[in-house]
This record gives sequence, C-alpha cells and structure tokens, in this order.
Amino acid sequence: MTSVTNGLGTQRPLNRKKGGFFSTLGKQWQLMLMSVPMLLYVLLFNYAPMWGWVNAFKDISKERGTLQPFLDGTGAASYGFKNFTDLFDPLSQPTFVSSIRNTIAMSIINLVFGTVSAIILALLLNEVRNKAFKRTVQTVTYLPHFLSMVIVVGIAKIIFSNDGVITELLHGMGFAPRSVDWLGTKQYFWWIVGVVNVWKEVGWGTIIYISAMTGIDPSLYEAAAIDGAGRFQRILHVTLPGIKSTFIILLIMNIGHLLDTGFEIQYLLGPEIINEVRYTIDLYVLDYGTQKTNIGLATAAGIFKSVIAVILLTAANLIARKLGEDSLM
Repeated sequence: MTSVTNGLGTQRPLNRKKGGFFSTLGKQWQLMLMSVPMLLYVLLFNYAPMWGWVNAFKDISKERGTLQPFLDGTGAASYGFKNFTDLFDPLSQPTFVSSIRNTIAMSIINLVFGTVSAIILALLLNEVRNKAFKRTVQTVTYLPHFLSMVIVVGIAKIIFSNDGVITELLHGMGFAPRSVDWLGTKQYFWWIVGVVNVWKEVGWGTIIYISAMTGIDPSLYEAAAIDGAGRFQRILHVTLPGIKSTFIILLIMNIGHLLDTGFEIQYLLGPEIINEVRYTIDLYVLDYGTQKTNIGLATAAGIFKSVIAVILLTAANLIARKLGEDSLM
C-alpha cells in the first residue's frame, strides 16, 4: 500500500492490488467466450482419449471380444505391466524395437532438413526487394502445406517411380541407370520421406521465420552497413541473432514431437517389402490396434510414445533455460 499527494496537499492511499480471477473473467468475457471452441476441441481430442489408457493394463479376449485382466501363474486375475514388458521383448515383439529406430531416424532427418531449409528460404526471401516476386514464391512454397497427404504421396510416387522425373534426370546426367526402384530400396526410403516432408512444409515454416525477421530493428542493418558490413555479414550478425529466440522455441516444440513422425506418408509411400525401415511407432499402434486386435499392446505403445515426448520436451526446455535462452515454461 502506497500513498499519493493530491492538489490540496493531503495524501490518499493508492491500492495496487490487482483484481482476482473472476474479476478478470468478467472484464474479458468476450475473449474467454472465443476460446471455448478451442478448449472443447483440446478436451475432446487430447484429454478425453486418455481414459483409454487403462486398456494398456488389460488383455483383449478375441473369443469373447471383451477386455480381460491378465492371468498370473495361479490363474488369479491381476493387472500389471505385461504389455509394457512385452513391447521391449525382442523375441515376442521384434518389430517395436525397430519401429523406435525408424521413427527417431526419420524424425531427425525431417527436423534437420525442415529447419535448415525453412531458415535458408526465409533468408533468401528476406533479401528480395521485388515484392511481387517475393509474394509469388511464398504462395507457391506454402500451398503444399494445405494439400492432403494422399495427394502429396501420389505426386511423390510419380516423381520417384522407376522411370520418373528423378530417374530420367539422373540418368541423363550419368549418375543413375535407366530404371531405379527408389521406393522399394531400403537405403533410399528415409531420405525420400525427408525430401517429401520438406517440400510439403518448408513454405509454412518459412512464414514463421519471415515474421520474426520483420520484427528486427532496421536501424541495426543501417548501423551494420555504416560499419562496412556486406549483405552476408548483415545476415550473419544481425538477421540470424534476431531470429534466435524463434528458432529456440520452434526447436523445443519440434523435439517434443520427435516421435511423432506420423504414419500417413510411411503407410502410403513405402511398400511392405521394406517394412524393416518404414515401420514406425504409429504404424505399430495402427497394426496392433486394428488388424491384430491387441488393444492392450497398442495402447501401451501409445503411452510409451507420449511419455517419451513429455520427457524430451521438458529436457529441451530445461537445457534452453540453463543456457539463458527463451523457453516455453
């Protein structure tokens, strides 16, 4: 509690106490009302399904079609972590261990390729002075983000077919034979997935970095130019430091989704003959949850993925905070 002096020389108390939650709610009820649809969406699709996690501690009876508890050696009903232990048993579930490897490998490729390509494209567009050309390039590059993955995979299959554009181009340059089975070769699949993801999402990521670049003080560029800095030096010492906080936030969020590489592109693009490299955690959950009707094992795999994502997000956030960078929490 502090006091102020009015024009008559007397003092009156100045209350700096802020209004409570309900007071703020009453003043900003319009904003709260606008957030209700998104809140309901999150509760319905993100939190309500967590009730199904209980299935990870049960077994499904194919004969009776009901969820039954595991039976121990004495025949007595008991719940436990059998589904979780079976996941990492190389004898009973060899595909799950390989799915973790495939998921991490493709996620890292997507993260590195996607981040680097988005930053490079944003830097190039930021240096373009022709606004019409700049807007045209932006429109062309971010339009694939709105395409269905089915359409994207269909285009990729045409381009990477045995006698497609890539094969013809490399054959004409003398780097490839007349016919190459790109999609059916294990050592190519991860990189093809990375290329397709970059083509689909690079424009969307570029928008974020360009927005961050527009917030940089123009006087910094003027000062650098007066000091004799060239265009490349201004990018290196002004632009990149100016978008560092945006890069750190996006990196933390992407690390949290490291195991969320998806299943659409792997399921639609890769043939079953290369399951050893295309099988991801999401494909494992889809396979065991629908075709093999082992709901308990599929749910356990989903819980494992969610827990690891929370751990990775928390660790990345703590590391960023320790280094003095911006963090999410």
